[in-house]
Amino acid sequence: MKFILIDRLIAQRLIDSYLLEDLAWGDITTDMLVPKGTKSKGYVYAKDDGIIAGIDVFLMVFNTIDSYIEYKKYFTDGEAVKKGDLILETYGDLNSCLKAERVALNLIQRMSGIATYVRKLSDMIKGTNARLTDTRKTMPGLRYFDKYAVSVGGGVNHRYNLSDGILIKDNHIKAVGGIKNALTKIKGEVSHTKKVEIEVETIHELKEALKYGADIIMLDNMTIDMMKEAVEITNGRAILEASGNITEKNILDVAKTGVDIISIGAITHSVKALDISYNL
Repeated sequence: MKFILIDRLIAQRLIDSYLLEDLAWGDITTDMLVPKGTKSKGYVYAKDDGIIAGIDVFLMVFNTIDSYIEYKKYFTDGEAVKKGDLILETYGDLNSCLKAERVALNLIQRMSGIATYVRKLSDMIKGTNARLTDTRKTMPGLRYFDKYAVSVGGGVNHRYNLSDGILIKDNHIKAVGGIKNALTKIKGEVSHTKKVEIEVETIHELKEALKYGADIIMLDNMTIDMMKEAVEITNGRAILEASGNITEKNILDVAKTGVDIISIGAITHSVKALDISYNL
């Protein structure tokens, strides 16, 4: 399975900030109990079934604390793990390993939880043309790793930030006096390299969005029947994204309407972390 690759420059800057938050002026417990130079192995185990994501990020945290820490990987990102599986092991200065442990675990647990849930939902809509995508509903400071985990799970990424793509939401439409005004203004100023997406709530709004040249149309909180009608009316003239109140219970029904994209904020804002432990 192909997924986006971690950019080590971006990841390193984020990891540095996380370690600064956690260590601040040092680890007083570890420094008083474990002398520098004490060597030990450490073992990372899965305590639940799931899809692993963030192994290299985990190791980047350890190697940021101590570049001499060695490791052996038994899995790679995107692979399924079972409860009890040994994911990787580390060897090095125990003082350093204990300082890196919590930040590294926080990241790999969250990323694996996201990948696991995305894989579950993606598998549910196999056989349809719909693809699962994320949103900007991420925790500040974690978006880069959240979106990486979505791709590991088999989803695709929506825009990364507000400068990454044009998405005209309901408040934008209200602010400029309607869909026609919003699309006319944007289309008159936007670069030819940028697609324009707009949110609609009714079939009437859909028709107006099509009339004024939207490239992507988000069907916000529409019923299944409304989505089917929207697909028929659009007839391939724009990419259709279904969004709002989509869960495991109805995602397949939504996919079967013929929409192109299904966006679900819960895959990042409400995900359950995968239980993973680090033991000596």
